[in-house]
Amino acid sequence: MTAILWGSALSPYFLKLDAVCRYAGLVAVHRPDGGSTLSNLRLLLRIKIAQRRHTIQRWPQTDPLDEYPLVPYLLTDDGKVHVDSSAIAAWLDASRPTPTPLIPDDPALAMVCCLIDEALDEIGLYLVHHHRWVVSRGDNTAGARLAREFRSLVPFGGLMAQRFSRRQTRRLPYLFSLAPVKVQWPDDGLPVPPGSEDYPATHARLELAWDALVDAATQALSRQRYLLGERFTLADAALYGQLQMNMTDPSSERRLRERSPALRRWLAAIEAGEHVGSDGTLRLHDDLRPLLQWIQDSFIPVMQANAAAYQRERAKGRKLWNEAAFERSEAEYKLQWWGAPARTVVKTFQVRVWRDLCERARALSAEQADQVRRVFGALPHEWIEPESKRTT
Repeated sequence: MTAILWGSALSPYFLKLDAVCRYAGLVAVHRPDGGSTLSNLRLLLRIKIAQRRHTIQRWPQTDPLDEYPLVPYLLTDDGKVHVDSSAIAAWLDASRPTPTPLIPDDPALAMVCCLIDEALDEIGLYLVHHHRWVVSRGDNTAGARLAREFRSLVPFGGLMAQRFSRRQTRRLPYLFSLAPVKVQWPDDGLPVPPGSEDYPATHARLELAWDALVDAATQALSRQRYLLGERFTLADAALYGQLQMNMTDPSSERRLRERSPALRRWLAAIEAGEHVGSDGTLRLHDDLRPLLQWIQDSFIPVMQANAAAYQRERAKGRKLWNEAAFERSEAEYKLQWWGAPARTVVKTFQVRVWRDLCERARALSAEQADQVRRVFGALPHEWIEPESKRTT
């Protein structure tokens, strides 16, 4: 099977999916970069038609909570259009039986693998987006790179680059990044990261959380090649995708390289394809503890608060969610995050992420749950008993 990976190398999910496809032996040609105008228009039309007809493939099935991203999409030679990097990895495992699946066969290992994957996809995105548009504000070239990748479809690349930079900076609050209102930004003509009196500032906390992730990942990889042992899994793909996104942002790349030269080399090795063919053993080891603690601190509180807020707002008849709701200051909720208040909007796709993780956890046997607990600590109550049996 061959495929087309549609998107941009600016996206952490594009980078993650590229690493996944290479490991799975799926030849995936990158587009629109490198394609002709006519062929790229045909591919874009194929995606738009699949969206309109609701035939986008999201393994194992689509859900009303899903949201179509701008990128990436995987277009396979059977005419199908696939979405969601984690779901595509699961689909690849199901479609190509192998002794080295991206999601381990062992249920306890699979639970930790998927937990790391989802935590990085959701909270890791907040950190790396902040790093690109705040920490590397003065030296990232993301707008120009996007214009170059989409040059066959969008003329006037300079204008596209400017618009993209403004849009991504404007979206910072939606992705959890709020500037202190009294900060003075240089008069350099670049878009200014937004802040608001109505929203607690999060810049310092996001940068602390990014540093903590780098430190935790470094520890997890200190005595094994990959996060779960001696071969590549979906957890590694997620870590690679998020942090590799910042490796083309000079200030962020320098910060990671100086903080963890070993992690920088690990990212470069995956970029070079050295993960392909890895087939060693996997295990839950003590070096995972800092990373799992980072997940407890950074991911679990957001998922729990988001799920609770979704239920409250849905009971009120709310129908507008995600970025559309955020633009109108609707469906918002407050929580404590990294020791201080935060405020954000309900994201329906995160409701599904948390629901699926809880279902996976509740399917574990007592022995398997104990294996997870040994490295993770106390399990969230949603992982232990069904929601219908819980009291509030």
